[in-house]
Amino acid sequence: MPKTLIKTFAATLIAWHGVSGRSRLPWQGKRDPYAVWVSEIMLQQTQVTTVLERYPRFMKRFPTVKKLASADIDEVLAEWAGLGYYTRARNLHACAKQVMTELGGNFPKDPVLLEQLKGIGRSTAGAIAAFAFLERAPILDTNVKRILARLFAIEGTIQEQEVNERLWSLATDLLPTQSIDMPVYTQALMDFGATWCTARKPVCLTSEKKCPFAKDCQANLSDQVLLLPQKKIKTKSPEFDCNMLLMRSGNSILLQKRPSKAIWGGLWSLPESAWIPRVPGAEKIDLNSQNLFAATLPKEDIGALTKLCKSVTRSDEIKHIFTHRRLWMQIWRTSSSKELEFLNPDLKWVSFSHLGRYGLPQPIKAWLQALSLVRGVDLKS
Repeated sequence: MPKTLIKTFAATLIAWHGVSGRSRLPWQGKRDPYAVWVSEIMLQQTQVTTVLERYPRFMKRFPTVKKLASADIDEVLAEWAGLGYYTRARNLHACAKQVMTELGGNFPKDPVLLEQLKGIGRSTAGAIAAFAFLERAPILDTNVKRILARLFAIEGTIQEQEVNERLWSLATDLLPTQSIDMPVYTQALMDFGATWCTARKPVCLTSEKKCPFAKDCQANLSDQVLLLPQKKIKTKSPEFDCNMLLMRSGNSILLQKRPSKAIWGGLWSLPESAWIPRVPGAEKIDLNSQNLFAATLPKEDIGALTKLCKSVTRSDEIKHIFTHRRLWMQIWRTSSSKELEFLNPDLKWVSFSHLGRYGLPQPIKAWLQALSLVRGVDLKS
């Protein structure tokens, strides 16, 4: 292990950041642990360009941990809609409540205690502690793992426990000695992985810029930059089919709240059937209202709706790609002569003008927005 690199890494990285690091991002320079926490959670698995728009909006809607904790979960999910990975939003809400009820509204500065809060992992805890409290706490997100695997030629996939433990040890060894340097160092580490030591086109393989670690990076010296970290062999994503029901009554449509532990958990969506494995080239089958309602609606409310909705019409088919699966949603349209009151509390009539108040899955939200019946309705509010 290059001892010289370990001693000089932090200073070199901080110097690099002063010239080439990102600046003026809305979450940079924050010392409020609430603001830091929200940005860190939002930046997980979401592109920076998206967060640039959504972070200020979220902070305006929920400017303090108290405001977030007191908000209804539907408000939070509606504001989160389009950012994906909705477990993050539910955990944000739960964590805010935890901070208010158990910690008097104050985030702890100890990363070990931060990690005990809902939805905060070890790396996020380190980032909050470093940015907000100047704690000498390491971070180890995917970008940082890639940097360290290349610098020190760490073999094996980053999913392996032994590899992960070694990377955490390195991340700790590389920390600057002065606590005052932790915010800029941590930001520099994030920026370097996101803009220079990238997965597919790191600057060391171009002639545009010179990497400050070019002479020390073991992957660069052994011509293994694109081979490290080693990639886990991916299996083909499974594909599924489901039916979805668009039921209209006057200027309202029927929405159903999804189970909290399901995909899009806690969001409001069109009633849907169970997912079944997709069979490519299979013949499409037309459904009647009775079969469709039985597949998509709670049993206790089927009878009355069958009397009110006599026919269903096949509409669009929507394809949505998740991280580990693909879903084909066949939409069926029907109309009800009146807004029936339901026995199941997860069913609700929502007027077109109020759709923006509900957290909707992004593909459903986009499809509804494109329909002539909701065109012109602001689904962002």
